[in-house]
Amino acid sequence: MGMNFGDDLIESLNQAVAFTKGQTKSARVHVVHVPNVRSLRQRLKMSQQAFASTYRIPLATLKGWEQGRRQPDATAAAYLSVIEKMPTEAQAALEN
Repeated sequence: MGMNFGDDLIESLNQAVAFTKGQTKSARVHVVHVPNVRSLRQRLKMSQQAFASTYRIPLATLKGWEQGRRQPDATAAAYLSVIEKMPTEAQAALEN
């Protein structure tokens, strides 16, 4: 019988605590790739308004990312990575 979510979570937290105390080097580290939003938008030749509207990102959020006042969370970073790799497909997926 495998571990359930709670057991997995406790095990992960125990590994994190051991890692921070220097007791282990075996903890898995997940690096989240965060695309440079401004350069991505410029590469797509889109204004902030067009990019925000096309990909349904609040304009204030986009401006915050570009000005360095905010950082995309893991979910937003994943979405931006999809836009970076498949901008046309991402746009098409959002069209009604």
